[in-house]
Amino acid sequence: MLVAMSGGVDSSVAAALLREAGHEVVGVWMRLHDVADSYSEFSRSCCTLDAADDARRVAGQLGVPFYTMNLEREFEGGVLRPFLDAYLGGLTPSPCVDCNTYVKFGALLGRARRLYGCEAVATGHYARRVEVSGAQGPRFELRRAQDEHKDQTYFLYGLRQEQLAHAWFPLGELKKTEVRSIAARLGLATADKPESQEICFVPGGDYRAELRERAGWEPEPGPIVDVDGTLVGSHAGVAGYTIGQRKGIGVALGEPRFVSWTDPASNTIVLGRRADLETRTMQVEDVTFVAGDPPAADGSPFRASVRIRHRGALVPATIRPTDDDGGSSFGTWAVETDRPVWAAAPGQACVLYDGDTVLGGGRISRTTREAAAAAAAKDARAVAATR
Repeated sequence: MLVAMSGGVDSSVAAALLREAGHEVVGVWMRLHDVADSYSEFSRSCCTLDAADDARRVAGQLGVPFYTMNLEREFEGGVLRPFLDAYLGGLTPSPCVDCNTYVKFGALLGRARRLYGCEAVATGHYARRVEVSGAQGPRFELRRAQDEHKDQTYFLYGLRQEQLAHAWFPLGELKKTEVRSIAARLGLATADKPESQEICFVPGGDYRAELRERAGWEPEPGPIVDVDGTLVGSHAGVAGYTIGQRKGIGVALGEPRFVSWTDPASNTIVLGRRADLETRTMQVEDVTFVAGDPPAADGSPFRASVRIRHRGALVPATIRPTDDDGGSSFGTWAVETDRPVWAAAPGQACVLYDGDTVLGGGRISRTTREAAAAAAAKDARAVAATR
């Protein structure tokens, strides 16, 4: 059993539990990015040398082999480049989804089986994998964790049957407090380590710096308009703003305004009131289903609960295939929620649930409120052209 050890308490306890259960464990820390060349300045990131040292210490305490695996090329192509391209294209990326799908349970799983003879990869994710009987033999379901406040299935929706067959989540039935207690009981070096609360490869939290350094982004000032098309200010580069953002806009209008839409083509940012960011209809593309097929074999509409951000509320919805894909996996589906969701942003993951079971998910490509925002940007361009 290969355990992806990030240097945090969760993956440490995952390795310890498997060891206690009698599994032969191999610990691996993944080098994903050149943040790995730094030490304590970004000590809460799982990508730094501090994290590697912590993972190595825990492996030593558990008496399991430990290796460092370089997956920078796979991370660059599957996570980092799409992350940068998304921001430059006015989208809101979900890099943790890509990392789990293409790196941890893609490249890492492949190497685990090929290089170390390991039949599975275990992680410290809070999620449950359940084997169930089916007409075609056993299959695997991905279910929400016992600890609803730590559930991470939102980031795992892209896993398919061939990946889940070789995925283990030892913490799925545990509360975070129980994980801390186990780490303390075993005297693990990471027992009191704080949570990581940032994108691992942007440890300072400034993704704009990554855009400048990695993608050559040169911020270009442009107009900020209100949702009615009124010019209200200027911005310092459209890729530096995300939908739903309130702070750091630099515009005071007497009542709260939020970034409602970003348009890289016209270099325009549109603001709106909170209600302007509500929508009930989304188009979701590149949809995959954990079971391999949609809930209805003929691709007909079905009911599910949807979540558009990690720890966001689950909202009942009707999911329908669009006319051009016949409801196939990797197709495009229309999602109509029973009540409005707020700040749904193109690029974000939209994950579908049936109770505790993850059905699948995809990326938001369009919402109904974009038409009003696009009209506001067009009005602002028309006014600017007459000046």
